[in-house]
Amino acid sequence: MGDRSIETLTSARPYPLWWDDIARKPTRPPMPGPMSADVAIVGGGFTGLWTALSLAQQDPERSIVVVERDFIGYGASGRNGGWCYAGFAAGLERIEALAGSETASRWGRLLIETLDNIENVVAAERIDCGFHRGGTLELLRNGGQQARAAAHIGAAHRLGWTEEDIRLLSLADTTQRVRASGVLGAQFSPHTAVIHPARLVTGLAAAAERHGVTIFENTAATSLESGLVGTNHGALSAPIVVRSTDGYTAELNGHDRDLAPLYSLMLATEPLSKAMWNDIGLADRETFGDYRHMVVYGQRTADDRIAFGGRGAPYDFGSRIRRGAEFSADHHIGLWKTLVQLFPVLDGVAITHRWGGVLGVARDWMPRVHFDPYTGLAWAGGYVGSGVAATNIAGRTLADLILGKQSELIGYPWVNLPLRTWEPEPLRWLGISVAQKAMEVADFSEGMFNKPSRVASAVWNMIDH
Repeated sequence: MGDRSIETLTSARPYPLWWDDIARKPTRPPMPGPMSADVAIVGGGFTGLWTALSLAQQDPERSIVVVERDFIGYGASGRNGGWCYAGFAAGLERIEALAGSETASRWGRLLIETLDNIENVVAAERIDCGFHRGGTLELLRNGGQQARAAAHIGAAHRLGWTEEDIRLLSLADTTQRVRASGVLGAQFSPHTAVIHPARLVTGLAAAAERHGVTIFENTAATSLESGLVGTNHGALSAPIVVRSTDGYTAELNGHDRDLAPLYSLMLATEPLSKAMWNDIGLADRETFGDYRHMVVYGQRTADDRIAFGGRGAPYDFGSRIRRGAEFSADHHIGLWKTLVQLFPVLDGVAITHRWGGVLGVARDWMPRVHFDPYTGLAWAGGYVGSGVAATNIAGRTLADLILGKQSELIGYPWVNLPLRTWEPEPLRWLGISVAQKAMEVADFSEGMFNKPSRVASAVWNMIDH
């Protein structure tokens, strides 16, 4: 890796690229003291805001209060890779196993239609988040990745997606779109839009306020129970309490085993020259990654940078979240090396930003939406980093559950699916650490032997059981 890249990685701005366009501090007052509402929502990210907006649009007379501990855009909703795609942490086969092939087929169409829903809201509310559909290229770099991609596409076609929705590309077709090293082909789906995530989340907050929602920043929830949210500025009482804290759920008393907080890291390059983009491709701003188990993801930004991310920082014992750990330059060196392996032309390019954040992971890798009409408690989360579109579905589903609507949304198997909690420590730390290392071994094995790794299959079997 070039000396300039190492030097600029160390000195890069330790916060998300996307935060250059937002205030990076609370701009709304904290809750002024004890108060009441019809609905209290804890967490001002995508889940909480989609829920608030959907409720406000359908029932304008209902008072809705959102409390955010930091500022709108502080968490994963303002830090992510900007992929708004028809994906879900649990694949269509998992939905099929829970509810049958017909339900899985309808779910697959809903994922695609959700992009339309988000685009319509962005247009109607005039949210300037750079929504652009260029699709996703998942690069295939060895025989193991090719075999797994073919199996995934076969299952998607069996459950209702077509060649137009997802397909394999030959090497020639792949290089027409992107020129990365060591590539054998790619999996392509057109159902992805790039977005500026911080602009989307701040735009959703403004839209919710225009529809009558009240948002307080710098207001930390200290406890949640039926009918009551305790905060550092007094109690917020409400018959409906919605928890939308995802990766930060473990910091709430009594919820440390619900969702494990795992880190994802990102960096951004300086704007690249036209000549460099001619070498790389991505002319339609396709999002890109590859089929490794240790996920990586990237996009060509509107100002011609590459924003690139992946898993990397270790899980902290006891589901502790170390504020600032996700900005450590040490954790980003491996990520940069991976990007240069994909695009050697980037060696020596300056890195301007480095950051990361936590995402929520359920024990079985399955996101959930939950509502108990007797206690009035609701929550959604566990998106495993695939939440930009899934949060929209979750918010609309929570709104329908709260309003008592018998809609199609409330009939999918992630609704009120019992939650299996994570093991107590030290078993939780041991299991997650071993699984992370096993996935690295699986990627190495697939590169060496050109076939799907049995190690990865064993890990997924452990997760399912």
